[in-house]
Amino acid sequence: MEHINMEQFILLAALLLIIGVLTTKFSTRLGVPALVLFLIVGMIMGSDGLGIIYFNNPELAQLIGIIALVVILFEGGLQTKWSSVKAVAVPSLSLATIGVLLTTCVVAVAAKLIFNVSWMEGFLFGAIVGSTDAAAIFAVLKGQNIRDRLSSTLEAESGTNDPMAMFLTLSLIQLLTADHSSYFMLVISFFWQMGMGLLLGYLLGRFASFAINKINLDSSGLYPIFALAFALLTYSLTDVIGASGLLAVYIAALVIGNQDLTYRHSIFRFNEGFAWMMQILMFIILGLLVFPAQFLSFDIIFKGFLLSLILIFIARPVAVFLSTIKMGFNFNEKIFLSWAGLKGAVPIVLATFPMTMGLENSQLIFNVVFFVVLTSALIQGSTISVFAEKLKLNGPQKVEAPHSLELVSIGKANAEIIEFEVDDQAAITRQMLKDISFPKDALINAIIRNGDLVTPHGETKIKPGDILYILVSKKQKKELKKFLNREFD
Repeated sequence: MEHINMEQFILLAALLLIIGVLTTKFSTRLGVPALVLFLIVGMIMGSDGLGIIYFNNPELAQLIGIIALVVILFEGGLQTKWSSVKAVAVPSLSLATIGVLLTTCVVAVAAKLIFNVSWMEGFLFGAIVGSTDAAAIFAVLKGQNIRDRLSSTLEAESGTNDPMAMFLTLSLIQLLTADHSSYFMLVISFFWQMGMGLLLGYLLGRFASFAINKINLDSSGLYPIFALAFALLTYSLTDVIGASGLLAVYIAALVIGNQDLTYRHSIFRFNEGFAWMMQILMFIILGLLVFPAQFLSFDIIFKGFLLSLILIFIARPVAVFLSTIKMGFNFNEKIFLSWAGLKGAVPIVLATFPMTMGLENSQLIFNVVFFVVLTSALIQGSTISVFAEKLKLNGPQKVEAPHSLELVSIGKANAEIIEFEVDDQAAITRQMLKDISFPKDALINAIIRNGDLVTPHGETKIKPGDILYILVSKKQKKELKKFLNREFD
């Protein structure tokens, strides 16, 4: 890349983004996760492909990967409902900790036997591929009509298990490179990282929510940037004190996303688009870092495929079945959770750490991990919906809110437009607007019904599933929320 001038670099960046965006369309039609195609684009553009870009900088790839993961976890946390996470907190955390540890142990034995490495290097293999990937899970499950409890468990697990995998990976690298390491201090470090990650994530999430709502910025476009800045701040501050920055970001996003935010819709949509951009960039960069001539050798393919099969059919099921004992999942649900243990960006990013630390078998580890991720994404990622259907685990079809109106806060006028989706239990359901005594300074601007815009008037009857857009003064906002959330007596 050092021989590319500025104009060529900008042109390449534009082309890569366009190709990445168009690739998502093909991934949907082919039934293949987009991350696979992003990786392939990077490999094709690299030195072993068309030779357009030569990239061999694991440190830069690692930096881009970490920043991308922060953005992706932040967007995923914003979109997650606390009520859904609360219901599956115990199994999710069990999978994110005990499950990752069990997966690491099983893969360690397999790696030791297959690649004839040391036990410590075998455990390093296991730690790197031990976690499910948030970027892959969020992308694959989005829009799928899988039972809420299962999808929420997978999303919460993928959002919280990266810190465990990172802790194990860095600890094992430390044990491999340091002359003297204290196992007791590693245990203390684990509880410090997780505990402080949770605490700082919650506190900074609360502070960010307060700041977003209280500071009246001049432009609505600044609010999404303001929110994203808090995500980066949360990661950096938490990482500085030696705690888990990724866990803190996910917790902060969960807190922020479940608050009543100014410019909520703008913040969500901006971060959704930016997360896609970072996902495209991250996977293409990681694809560029791979030299197909090395990792597509017969030895890597055969042994990597064998390790992938053990991971998919033995390690992940063992982890799921043992870490969810007596947690209310039936056999079919556990089979599905086992199959949905997708690998993605996190293992590849973690595989760059041995390279930057100069470990003896770092290139072997990276090549094998890359092959395992490709195998997992192709085999598991493309069949998740089929598995759910075969196991009869589909829920009701998920319908995205059309958002025909932009939700904005009219800061200068001290008023807001809010969105409210009517359910069967709401007190206003099946009543005419003229019969509903809305709080003072509240006015319904529009109703979205089955994707169509309904102009409200006195005779309009509210129906379940309607999405109301209501203009209200900030002073009456809480009272309006309380009024709308009333249920039938």
